[in-house]
Amino acid sequence: MSISSEQLNTIEKYDEEKRLSYLLQQVVSNQEIWILADEHGCVMLNTEDEDCVPVWPNEEFAQRWATDEWQHCKAEAISLSKWYSRWSPGLVDDELALVTFPNQDNQGLVLFPEEFEEGLRKETKKQNRK
Repeated sequence: MSISSEQLNTIEKYDEEKRLSYLLQQVVSNQEIWILADEHGCVMLNTEDEDCVPVWPNEEFAQRWATDEWQHCKAEAISLSKWYSRWSPGLVDDELALVTFPNQDNQGLVLFPEEFEEGLRKETKKQNRK
């Protein structure tokens, strides 16, 4: 599903909690999560306390981030099953957190992989009830 520029701008202006909710809904609906990556691996961000992997709900939002120092990066989809089997445990092992759906101002909630996975599982149950 393609998203218009207007929709992208509107959704990106959501507050952090609302963007997280949108991210969880989209990831569960589409069964994929998006990262930015180059030949060296995925893009990493640093907060004062954590090294983080930023994640987005779809290709358009991830690709919007591929500017300036990230312009050589490409949006990459990770299937939800691969996320559960490889990424989540890998992030835990590497002591990495996630920045959920950062906007153009680098604002996004920082979650640990377990917290993010719990959110995904709750969203899956919610969508299965519909």
